[in-house]
Amino acid sequence: MAPSSSRPMRHHHLYLLLIVVSVSVLLTSVPASAADDLPELGGDGLHKEILRDETVLRLKELGKISDGEGYLERTFLSPASIRATAVIVSWMKDAGLTTWVDQMGNIHGRFEPANSTQEALLMGSHMDTVIDAGMYDGSLGIICAISALKVLKVTGKLQRLTRPVEVIAFSDEEGVRFQTTFLGSAAVAGTLPESILQVSDKSGTTVQDVLKMNSFEATAAAISQVSYNPESVGSYVEIHMEQGPVLEALRYPLGVVKGIAGQTRLKVIVDGSQGHAGTVPMKLRRDPMVAAAELVVTLERLCKEPNKLLTYDEECGCFTEESLAGLVCTVGELLTWPSASNVIPGQVNFTVDIRAMDDKVRETIVTSFSRLVLQRCDDRLVDCKVEHKHSAPATPSDPELTSQLKRAARSAVSAMAGRAAETPVLMSGAGHDAMAMAKLTKMGMVFVRCRGGVSHSPEESVMDDDVWAAGLALVNFIEQAAVSSELLLPEAEPDAVVADL
Repeated sequence: MAPSSSRPMRHHHLYLLLIVVSVSVLLTSVPASAADDLPELGGDGLHKEILRDETVLRLKELGKISDGEGYLERTFLSPASIRATAVIVSWMKDAGLTTWVDQMGNIHGRFEPANSTQEALLMGSHMDTVIDAGMYDGSLGIICAISALKVLKVTGKLQRLTRPVEVIAFSDEEGVRFQTTFLGSAAVAGTLPESILQVSDKSGTTVQDVLKMNSFEATAAAISQVSYNPESVGSYVEIHMEQGPVLEALRYPLGVVKGIAGQTRLKVIVDGSQGHAGTVPMKLRRDPMVAAAELVVTLERLCKEPNKLLTYDEECGCFTEESLAGLVCTVGELLTWPSASNVIPGQVNFTVDIRAMDDKVRETIVTSFSRLVLQRCDDRLVDCKVEHKHSAPATPSDPELTSQLKRAARSAVSAMAGRAAETPVLMSGAGHDAMAMAKLTKMGMVFVRCRGGVSHSPEESVMDDDVWAAGLALVNFIEQAAVSSELLLPEAEPDAVVADL
């Protein structure tokens, strides 16, 4: 049976109250006025029919293209992904873009001005989803960017652009199928290793197999051709739902991102002695399930109270409260073999996701947890192994680009609401394609408010007018970034309407 998509939002108001109390930990720059109530968003002549109505309809349409029955699932080059590719290509063409699909399944839509020698402005996000996903994660950034360029097309401004502008729908960011993230954006950034072709999913199918099944060349040479020359790219901008509760607590539709937390993914394998549940005495068992349970609780304690478990050599007590504030650790998947109710498992493996704004904190937690795994497993007479699956350092946004996006967002909200407080600046605890693209060019991000901070769930919800605000902010930014030689928006008076649409 498919999971229900109409789960109740329990204790929503209490949850928001708690968030308001603790929100300062996640923010890097939010004026006191940002939390004041803004008027309802609205406004005429701001391309509502494209930036809101059509964009929302397209989000819903893409959200129905799924490999799952009754829930949304669209992984790397799955049948649903191939169907979604055709739809996205049609939308890009509708916006006046030249389209192609590269050798990693990324979809590109580009406008190339005649005789332009300037660096390209890239925009986009990912088209893949988690299992039982919502319709905004990733898709919002793709469709908002397409819609913004369509506005320029219908207003006659697309032909006046002086630099290339391109939207990319990345084929894989979540890493659900192959347990390795950023397959699409890392290929574009030129950082995807050749060895990725031999990585396999749970069925034993490799990345190379999947590429071949979908008529791609599936060679190291073909993947290398996907990468862009850094000298040809000026910047990368990504619109994304916040996936957190901060903007909702502040009652503000948009925020800009100062940086993205670093992330490490591990796989822990615990081997014990498989046996009959009724005949092996408790004192003689080598039970990997019990050992795994203890390790999960140990990870929770380590990340909740790190200074209580870190050793002196691991710089116990040297981390400030601020550096530890963004530390989060998660066990998201646990598998047993043979997974029968009357059998003591022979093996248990589980995933570990560790994130922190401070790379030193994250690396120390990874080292400490690996040490604790060996200690706990020795105590329980089971064998354990920790495999490193993915690691990415914290990624700062480009300060100048962030400033420009901040002004563009404020301009959009001001145009729609009649006034606007200073745009909040946040850190991101979630990984995004912008992390991979930052190795190619400077990057910036805009977050869009979502209900309850819920993401990776069918309960994801972004207000239609907030989708509109994001699209309008992107229009403001693109006009300046792609028309002038300098990526600058004019400074706005506190309550001025500065959008010129």
